Amino acid sequence: MAKRSKAYEAAAAKIDAEKLYAPFEAVTLAKDINPSKFDATVEVAFRLGVDPRKADQMVRGTVNLPHGTGKTARVLVFATGEKAEAAIAAGADFVGSDDLIEKIAGGWTDFDAAVATPDLMGKVGRLGKVLGPRNLMPNPKTGTVTPDVTKAVNDIKGGKIDFRVDKHSNLHFIIGKVSFDAVKLAENYAAALEEVLRLKPSASKGRYIQKATVATTFGPGISVDPNVTRVLTEA
Repeated sequence: MAKRSKAYEAAAAKIDAEKLYAPFEAVTLAKDINPSKFDATVEVAFRLGVDPRKADQMVRGTVNLPHGTGKTARVLVFATGEKAEAAIAAGADFVGSDDLIEKIAGGWTDFDAAVATPDLMGKVGRLGKVLGPRNLMPNPKTGTVTPDVTKAVNDIKGGKIDFRVDKHSNLHFIIGKVSFDAVKLAENYAAALEEVLRLKPSASKGRYIQKATVATTFGPGISVDPNVTRVLTEA
């Protein structure tokens, strides 16, 4: 077992391991005990009562966080002609077609999100082995395969996050930075939770959200009461 830093141990000592915290309490505590000296990311993890090996229990979606993520995403757009020009005007960091496809096929993935126009998906689809495991493959269900590249880029730059349950039935995503006030973090948590609940597969039986945890980048996890889905911003 890896040895924890003194700062981590001091932070963990302030958490009641037997308690399920309300969302507002959890994000407030995460801010207070953050062991990092930099503006750390605040992350959420959900354990879901689904079997991701079954297609009818896959949970995947997007949500626009009301207060953004605190991070400016690097967006890549596969487009040509007028669509490429529109992507550049919208602030996309990388725009191209065959040149970018070749570069990514070689292993380059130095971006946070990818968007593609429908006409290029025949070529982009060949990058599945590179982009798929990193959750970077454009997908119509998440709004990243679209002719409206301007909207897609603006949404992602504005705080839109993409999430997908992993093979262990976990969902991970960020809800902001330690520098955010607790109300904004709790409201971002609420927006994400609402979307996760909306996407509950009909085939999922029993408790859907089995465990919820909030943590900063290098901080200890704080257990959140998964049954609290209303009035999330009050202490």
